[in-house]
Amino acid sequence: MEIIKKYFPNLTEQQIAHFSKLQELYEDWNLKINVVSRKDIDELYMRHVLHSLGIAKVMEFQPGASVMDVGTGGGFPGIPLAILFPETNFHLVDSIGKKIKVVNEVVEGLGLENVKTTHGRVEEVKETYDFIVSRAVAQMETFHRWIKNKVQKKQNHDLKNGILYLKGGDLTEELAKFPNATIYDLPSYFEEDFFETKKVVHLPVKFKG
Repeated sequence: MEIIKKYFPNLTEQQIAHFSKLQELYEDWNLKINVVSRKDIDELYMRHVLHSLGIAKVMEFQPGASVMDVGTGGGFPGIPLAILFPETNFHLVDSIGKKIKVVNEVVEGLGLENVKTTHGRVEEVKETYDFIVSRAVAQMETFHRWIKNKVQKKQNHDLKNGILYLKGGDLTEELAKFPNATIYDLPSYFEEDFFETKKVVHLPVKFKG
């Protein structure tokens, strides 16, 4: 938990309480439904929570903004972002039922009112969003195809509406077809070795009417 306070020193008491409770909730639910590896549970705050919040170093979501987390798994990056931006609406989607069950239990355990969940494929989601976030669920070309009709037209942020994607390694080849993508290196924000090759990719996506 201290590592979250280190990089986000202005948290409210409620945000601190929510973040503090994550370890207990994930440890409890991971025993019943394994969604996070044992090693990752031991380093939950760095490997999952802080990694998710890398997106927050790039983008400060506005009150009333809408964000979809595709392939949320155990709730990352969606749940940490929802704690940090309580006035932003988050929609967490995953095609694996047991993962959404854990997400629902964590959301309920925290009492988060700005999160809704869907067990299903992203292609079936009908709404549109300011931003679509994810953590390396597919190659960018595939991911872009999944979400291309799900980005809102109206812009409310400094960054253009589109994808904010947590990825690692050399992305030169993967992003070759996306010259308008911007890469933000997480070591610019976090000093731990874990983040050495980690990045946030912003890819504007035009509204398809």
